Amino acid sequence: MGVTLFWLGLIVLIPLAGVFLRAAGLGVEGIWRIWSEPRVLAALRLSFGTAFAAAAFNTLMGTWVAWVFVRYRFPGRRLFDALIDLPFALPTAVAGIALTALYGGQGWVGRWLEPLGLKVAYTPLGIVVALVFVGLPFVVRIVQPVLAEAERELEEAAATLGASRFQAIARVVVPALWPAMLTGFALAFARGVGEYGSVIFIAGNLPGATEIAPLLITIRLEEFDYAGATAIAAAMLLLSFAVLLLVNTLQARLQRRERR
Repeated sequence: MGVTLFWLGLIVLIPLAGVFLRAAGLGVEGIWRIWSEPRVLAALRLSFGTAFAAAAFNTLMGTWVAWVFVRYRFPGRRLFDALIDLPFALPTAVAGIALTALYGGQGWVGRWLEPLGLKVAYTPLGIVVALVFVGLPFVVRIVQPVLAEAERELEEAAATLGASRFQAIARVVVPALWPAMLTGFALAFARGVGEYGSVIFIAGNLPGATEIAPLLITIRLEEFDYAGATAIAAAMLLLSFAVLLLVNTLQARLQRRERR
């Protein structure tokens, strides 16, 4: 326990405490002044909004992908399964450049979408696309082993009692997957909030429109406004902690209900 707490404090708690201590030098009024800036509020709203949207989408589609990998056998399955982990190994800047080239006005996909009025690159939608790309593996790899260990006899028993395929999935499979799905959501959300490399190329980076909070922190650091940068970072930490605490609390309640 002592070694664990020491290591946790050294690697996590002390750096986080340093962020809050540096921001505290501004005082309550100074911190509130930075937090209430329209540019800061817009950046935080964009970062958390797009991260939430991408994590929610990945929770649904990642569970679907995990279901296909576990329950079906098809040619190339191992190849596609390995490709899921590609965002873990691919540098995020490379991913951002590739997505921008793909969804830009002259890209393979963007040239067909923009005439239809659907612009992806340099919009919040492009940020969501980038975050979906980097966050999908978290959900798939969390849900996949839970699905593999699920008791399929319960589904068969539900079918023998007259349940349809949809009813068996909704009432037998999904309740058992909720804790894993919430964990995948939390991981994808946390990754999305702090994502930088894959986003800056496709976002457009317009202040008040497509500028994410991590980029604004970098700009403040380049301007030697260290206190302002740490104040924005502290706001991100507090908001992220609140969301993750809410998700973990909900997950714990679902697990207790499942045990009953």
